[in-house]
Amino acid sequence: MQEGDGNGWVKLADGSRRWGLYGAAGLLLYATDVAGSGHVLLQHRAGWTHMGDTWGIPGGARNRDETPLEAAVREFREEVAGDLEDYTVLGSHEQDLTVWRYDTFLLRIPVLTPFRPGNAESNEIRWVPVEEAEGLPLLPAFRAAWPHLRAGLRSAAVGAGGHHSADAAGTSAAD
Repeated sequence: MQEGDGNGWVKLADGSRRWGLYGAAGLLLYATDVAGSGHVLLQHRAGWTHMGDTWGIPGGARNRDETPLEAAVREFREEVAGDLEDYTVLGSHEQDLTVWRYDTFLLRIPVLTPFRPGNAESNEIRWVPVEEAEGLPLLPAFRAAWPHLRAGLRSAAVGAGGHHSADAAGTSAAD
């Protein structure tokens, strides 16, 4: 793999641009607190980034030879400092715009693990109660996907996905 060979803009038919020549992917981490309340890990994007000063999930461009999950995990590790070791893939959500797509992976981790910004793309990394996420100034594409992602978390909380190591690439549909 050539490092960063997916970096670049794709122009859509409506004139808007999306980052990632081969699409993009991100991780939405989910964990519960000691009282059993669900939280998601969100990223406050730095002002200089595309759609900066909004909240979303760590993610970014896929490289040519990466699966969407491999890209999402790599991007998470670039943008977030902390221990992402064992997780359960609860599902995935694909936004397919014909010439470009974004894959969001819903991952459950056992506890509210401390995370912090791993590079200059993040102002803040924070666990947010699921019920409060919608009240933040969300990245527009994340806001549009949030009802699907939240439903995927809700339905996955009832069932259980497969357990994976940090290098696994399996997925299941959330919607």
